[in-house]
Amino acid sequence: MIDPSRYSLTSEERTAIEQLLAEVGPDPSLEQIWQLMDQAWQHCGCDNREPNPGRLAVFYRHPIWLLNGMFIEQHSISMGHRQEITAAVAALAPQRVLDFGGGFSTLARLLAAALPEAEISICEPYPPRHGIESCKPFTNIRFVPNLTSQSVDVLVSTDVLEHVTDPLALLAAMVDTVRPGGHLLIANCFYPVIACHLPCTFHLRYRFDDFCQALGLELLGPCEGSHATIYLRSSVVEPDWPGLRAMEHRSQRLFAWQEWKAKHLSPWGQRARLAVAQPLHYPRKFRNVIRLSR
Repeated sequence: MIDPSRYSLTSEERTAIEQLLAEVGPDPSLEQIWQLMDQAWQHCGCDNREPNPGRLAVFYRHPIWLLNGMFIEQHSISMGHRQEITAAVAALAPQRVLDFGGGFSTLARLLAAALPEAEISICEPYPPRHGIESCKPFTNIRFVPNLTSQSVDVLVSTDVLEHVTDPLALLAAMVDTVRPGGHLLIANCFYPVIACHLPCTFHLRYRFDDFCQALGLELLGPCEGSHATIYLRSSVVEPDWPGLRAMEHRSQRLFAWQEWKAKHLSPWGQRARLAVAQPLHYPRKFRNVIRLSR
C-alpha cells in the first residue's frame, strides 16, 4: 500500500501522485507502474528509437519516478534485492561508496545505515526533492554532481545503463570512478519491458561482460539474492575507443541472430542436455500425455 503522506512532497507533487494512484489504486503491481511509465513517456513525446535529450530530461523529472521510488520501498522483492546488495557491499568494508543513478536514495540510505563510518555518495542527474530531504538525517550521505576518477572503493548502479543513449561511454566512466582493486555492483535490464529502455542498449544483454572485461573488470559472479553482478577492477585499462566501438558494432549486428538463437536453438540444447542427464524424462512425459488423452 502506497501512502503519499509518508513522504516529503510538495502539494503539487502529492496531487500528481494521487492522480497517478487514482488510475491504478493504492496497491499497484509492478506491471501497472510500468504502464504508468509508458503513459508518461508518451505524454512527454519521447521516442526510444531517436531519443531527444530535452524530452528525456522532462520525462525523468516526471512524478512517475517519485511514485516508482515509493513503490520500490513497499515492494518486498525490490527491497530484498537492495538489502542483498547492501549486505554484499558491507562485506567489502569500503570507506567510499557511490550509488550512481540512485536519486530516490533508498539504496543509499540502506548503505549509510549499514556502513556508518563510510562516505556514501549519490550521483543522480535528476535528484527528486524527497530524495535529498530523506538523506538529511544521514551525516555520511552526500550528493555529488559528477563522476570523479578513482574516487571510490565501490560503485553501485542499478538499472541505469538501459536508459542511456551511449551505455558504453557511461560504463567506461563508471569504471574509471573506482580505484584499482575496488568493486562495482551493476544491475541491468536490457529488455523492452518499458518504453524508456532504449533499443540501442539491448545487444548488451549478450555481450555486457565482454565490454566489462575490455575495460579492466573481472567478473566475480552474481550478488546472491539480487539482480546485480559483482565485478572487480583488477587492472587500469586505457579504453581503446576504436576497438571498443568496433566491438560494439559487431555486437549490434549479431543481436538479431542471438535473439533468434536464444528463442529457437537454445531450448533444443537444453532439452538435449536434459535427455542425456535424465534418459527417461521424455519417455515418461510422452507416456503421461498418452494416458491423459485417453
